[in-house]
Amino acid sequence: MTAHTLGLFLVTCFFLSMTPGPNMLLALGLGLRFGLRGAAWAGLGMCLALAGLALLSALGLGAVLAASPLAFQLLKWAGVAYLAWLGVQAWRAPADGARAGAPTPGASADAGRLGEAEGGSVRLLLRGLLVAVSNPKALVFMAALFPQFIDPARPVAPQLGVLVVSMLVIEFGWIMTYAASGDRLAVRLSGAVAMTWLNRVTGSLLLAAGGLLALASHP
Repeated sequence: MTAHTLGLFLVTCFFLSMTPGPNMLLALGLGLRFGLRGAAWAGLGMCLALAGLALLSALGLGAVLAASPLAFQLLKWAGVAYLAWLGVQAWRAPADGARAGAPTPGASADAGRLGEAEGGSVRLLLRGLLVAVSNPKALVFMAALFPQFIDPARPVAPQLGVLVVSMLVIEFGWIMTYAASGDRLAVRLSGAVAMTWLNRVTGSLLLAAGGLLALASHP
């Protein structure tokens, strides 16, 4: 792989990742509700899922999904249902005048914004992982994208590793950019009425992410 080819891949990933898809809308919603730290855990889960999908695409599963409309639709609608469930949960979250996981007087800094009930780091990581892995379009897309930037005359594994790591760095950067936008908006809000609207905006973003995934068509 030449430097020119890698540069083209980086530019491609940069503009593709900035597009508001399910992952980015989830990051924005989590930034609103849990702040940057909580969104970072979910972003880590998304990147772990994408790394796994990249491996599966290299093993040929992306081609299997591309050839099987039924498998594609089953995975897609599972993801839609999960995002819709998250959206409804956010709409129904109590408006207690504080952000989820926000520290209360006397609370330790380690508890921070993550809290113990809804915003635990492991739970947020799994949430990001499940949302990303349930998007079959990502798997099919990577199966089609990576071969265009790999030189078959050179060892494939090192080239694929560089492409995947580069993609994950760019993806995580945009996840945190979206999350920061949500975080900046949320810190301006206070009181039960504001929290009610914050929950509704978060829920709407998650429902919108599910809607975008529902629109994904079989290649």
